[in-house]
Amino acid sequence: MFFLLRYVLYFLGFYFVTMLSCFALYAYLPQPPKILGFVARTMAAYISLIACAAYGTISSAILRVLGLHFAYAQWTTAKAFKNLCTYTVGVKFDVLDNGYEILNNTRPAVFILNHQTELDVLLLGWIWPKNCSVTAKKSLRNVPFLGWFMTLSGTVFIDRVDRSAALKAFEGAAMTMREKRQSVVIFPEGTRSYSTEPMLLPFKKGAFHLAVQGGVPIVPIVAENYSNVLNPKAKRFNAGTIRVKVLDPIPTKGLTASDVDKLTQDTREKMLDVITAMGKDSQSQSVQNKKDS
Repeated sequence: MFFLLRYVLYFLGFYFVTMLSCFALYAYLPQPPKILGFVARTMAAYISLIACAAYGTISSAILRVLGLHFAYAQWTTAKAFKNLCTYTVGVKFDVLDNGYEILNNTRPAVFILNHQTELDVLLLGWIWPKNCSVTAKKSLRNVPFLGWFMTLSGTVFIDRVDRSAALKAFEGAAMTMREKRQSVVIFPEGTRSYSTEPMLLPFKKGAFHLAVQGGVPIVPIVAENYSNVLNPKAKRFNAGTIRVKVLDPIPTKGLTASDVDKLTQDTREKMLDVITAMGKDSQSQSVQNKKDS
């Protein structure tokens, strides 16, 4: 046990020295390679995620004993990650207009977001309301700390391979939404786009089936294309502020499974219009916009 602890401490020491050295070189070299900023902020983001996952595991266990895990477990962990990354990564999200009013006063609901990169985990920290849980692929359940936290905090795990198991998970989530007034966050694109220009991948229909089954509104949330802040393929990771718009809730009461196709298409078009418009103004964080301006 002592030897294991010693190696863990050695690893953490090496990790922090490497991370801080990259930050220092990036800050003080006259023309630093962008890879230094990418490595420094990536390392800072991962260690922040691990720290908050550990915190989330402990807090979720305590809240579960108190019967409060559905309401507060993922909310308190999301806020901790948001606050920590403000200092360690230097990235903020600016929720525009009456976005927070919609987020905090619409319950229960299915919140859907566009999915760009791994940085969307931090976006969740900025928009996360109380009494809300996330859906995640089943394989994440086995990840140390993160998977433990998700399990204890009430995450809805979806088996993407087994369609019947996925449908059962959504049925259970719909029942929880009705009985506990619990909201759910879903990325309907299903995977990250990594796009350098404003766009959306095709939407999967699970979120919309869930909203219709639960009879709850859909709340679309759109983050502008932020490829000028983070672009993993180009090894770019800068500090910055990314704008977010929360659209008006879309009611689903009275709708049936036959309405899901149109509901999915209409919602995607609304979100695409917003992200396209945000990409055309002077404040856009997309690489494409920066090249065109």
